[in-house]
Amino acid sequence: MTGGRAALVFPGQGSQRPGMAAPWRDHPAAARWDEAGEILGFDVARLGTDAAADELREPFACQVALFVHHAVLLEAHTAAAGAPLTTAGHSLGEYDALLAAGVLSFADGLRLVAVRARATQAAADANPGTMVACLGYDEGVVAAACEGTGAHVANDNAPGQIVVAGAPGALAALEERLAGAGRGRVVALDVGAAYHSPHMQPAVAPLGEALDSAAFADAAVPVVANVDALAHTAAGDWPDLLRRQVVTPVRWRESVGTMRGLGVEEVVELGASPVLTNLVKRIDRDLARRSVTTPDDLD
Repeated sequence: MTGGRAALVFPGQGSQRPGMAAPWRDHPAAARWDEAGEILGFDVARLGTDAAADELREPFACQVALFVHHAVLLEAHTAAAGAPLTTAGHSLGEYDALLAAGVLSFADGLRLVAVRARATQAAADANPGTMVACLGYDEGVVAAACEGTGAHVANDNAPGQIVVAGAPGALAALEERLAGAGRGRVVALDVGAAYHSPHMQPAVAPLGEALDSAAFADAAVPVVANVDALAHTAAGDWPDLLRRQVVTPVRWRESVGTMRGLGVEEVVELGASPVLTNLVKRIDRDLARRSVTTPDDLD
């Protein structure tokens, strides 16, 4: 299935891979890497081809590299398949969803991502924390266990997969509470910050200033937002939604339900690795799923 009843979705941090741009270097869309370098004033293309895994874990490098990589895949996929019915992105991926819907230009989206990356890194330095995945537990159980610990639900990804953010001590207290709450497990994630939680509050002001000066357009197709899992088309919605996204949970499970309600029959993930299609399988097995990671996947 192409275009028609398909949703395009874009993953966030954690989906990056060293050398992820290499298979695309001969595609005309790969020119976006050099364009990004001209906009930001450094060799952005190196992040897609030569950066090591440790460098790509750093918030600035990771967020910039993923935004540009997704933009390349978007341009290539659109040329091959046409426009989608709707779009959505998980965390950082939401900026590429806005690009796909015509809400942001490539240049404005890239500049916003660069501000977001620097602001979230500064917030992480000011309020150290990390994240864990709570597997096999209902969202209500995890939310109740967070109460009073300083831990916060950060991603409602799928049934039985809830991500929590907080300081190490808060997450240890959460794990102790969940130990007696059923047959689940808590897995540490390899991230350097407590994203989508109050830990990120210092990032809101600098990002908000950039959002207020950016040019947003009405969406050509609806974009399902992280913070409320609703479909949005109005340009004026996004400065507030993107501010709130930094400090509130990603409601991915509900977002997939919203896409289904819009008439989506297939979810196509554009990214370096198939993250969201695996979550979609857990949420709604009746939705067709496809991931595009190399040019061969466009066939």
